[in-house]
Amino acid sequence: MKILFLAVLTGTAFAQPPGIPPPGIQPPDIEQIMSRVGRNQAKTQDLRKNFTYHQKQLLRMNYSNHKLAREEKREYDVTPDVRGVKKELTKFEGHYPYKGKAVLYDRPGYHYKGVDIDGDLINSMSEDMTNDRNSRDGIDHDLFPLTYHQQLKYDFKLVGPETYRGREVYRVSFAPRHDKGIEDANWKGEALIDQAEYQPLLVSTKLAFQMPLLVKTLLGTDIKGLGFSLAYQKFEDGVWFPVSYGGEFEVRAVFFYKRTISVSMVNSDFKRSLVNSTVTYQTQQ
Repeated sequence: MKILFLAVLTGTAFAQPPGIPPPGIQPPDIEQIMSRVGRNQAKTQDLRKNFTYHQKQLLRMNYSNHKLAREEKREYDVTPDVRGVKKELTKFEGHYPYKGKAVLYDRPGYHYKGVDIDGDLINSMSEDMTNDRNSRDGIDHDLFPLTYHQQLKYDFKLVGPETYRGREVYRVSFAPRHDKGIEDANWKGEALIDQAEYQPLLVSTKLAFQMPLLVKTLLGTDIKGLGFSLAYQKFEDGVWFPVSYGGEFEVRAVFFYKRTISVSMVNSDFKRSLVNSTVTYQTQQ
């Protein structure tokens, strides 16, 4: 909770609460803010290709009774390039319960029976949510619509200025535009935009619509609570990377299948290779 300090000094002077501009100074309008965010997203995307980093993933599926159905821990060395990212699997641990014991397996996409919905879904989760090969960070830009082209699909509103972890930010909300012809705008949420750098510090999204009843009835499929949160950190001037990413949702399919699924990702050990040396950057704890 913000604490408003009211100080009466010599004459009549007032201390400004964190994140609130002094009297007479208005924050930029939302179009200016998002225009600068869009330009900076393009710049930092290009700069990310000079960095390598290590990624840890934790993927978990629970039954409707909250007991574990399957869990996987994955680690990758990630190398962005001009087209996207290259990921090398360096460690893998997977297990599922069977007759009261944990059955271990050692590779992604493992099937323990002919039709293994859990195995297919958990592998697809990792690939779709953290391995977009057209992105320099592996995160699907459709989930976090801050790039210039994604912004065209959304309406943005300035909620107001505030302070987040010692930095002055703008809280911005977004939701799909309803213009005819706009497609693939499925998310709503909020972003905290750094006031000095016009880069996102935290972005949270969730589905902007409910799955139609007809789809639920005909396909027996429902998704609830689908939403994600992504945190960024600055490493150099103009260079920001996503350092943590997570979400949880519930899937019901084909009338009998129900799972609660969670995914979390942490990026660390960022390195920029120079001509004669390597500079290493650690993420904030």
